[in-house]
Amino acid sequence: MSDEIRDIVLGVATAGLCAAIGWLARTQLWRRRLRRRRVFFGMPEGSECALVVNREAGRDGSVHRFDVFALMELSALVRECGAHPQVVWHDTAQQGFGERTEFCVGGPVSNRRTSAHLSSLLPGVRINTDAEPGPEQGSFQIGPDHYRMDPGVCEYVLLARLTTGQDARPVFLFCGQRAITNQAATRYLSRHHEKLARKHGNGSFVLLLKVVNSRAYGPDVVEVVADVSRAAQAPLPGPRTQQRAASS
Repeated sequence: MSDEIRDIVLGVATAGLCAAIGWLARTQLWRRRLRRRRVFFGMPEGSECALVVNREAGRDGSVHRFDVFALMELSALVRECGAHPQVVWHDTAQQGFGERTEFCVGGPVSNRRTSAHLSSLLPGVRINTDAEPGPEQGSFQIGPDHYRMDPGVCEYVLLARLTTGQDARPVFLFCGQRAITNQAATRYLSRHHEKLARKHGNGSFVLLLKVVNSRAYGPDVVEVVADVSRAAQAPLPGPRTQQRAASS
């Protein structure tokens, strides 16, 4: 074998070895990221999770189109983890939490399950559910702070990951002032779940997001207003709650 042929053979072998090492490294990285994703969402391969669906206010048996889009985004996340989604109507979801991962979409007006989670897990949050139009309709009170919406211009949504114990599966809550904000929160989670996992680990957190100019940009432009985990999980003082309720 001449030197030229030997150099060619060695070059091909080296290139093949480098390609194999690169493939193995990418595969290991992908598997590690998938494991972290499954842990963050509480969805091992083959597990089941619940997508708790709300009903559009004033209409029986219908779901707002933006909430349908939100469910589609969540379904993609579930499939990436190798889990199986089960769609459950909010008024038929009679189960505790922690046994399987739950994604709960919608505010307390259209979703009884959300109302129950707010009452038991986020006592520091109050949402104005008055059906009469006005500046306070749909407004959030989180601890001492108050957030009103300007429909289509500035709207708020809570994105929460809530757990009740180390081995309990999480509840993900998407509680917005309008249906489009629910989709904005699910899209934010889909795009930033790795960052959220690094920052918050596998514990509970509550983020207040602001959806900017949804009239023009839809659910795409989202800003993080604050991490309100502490305020949202601390009960509101009785006198202040009564005063706020009276003023609204």
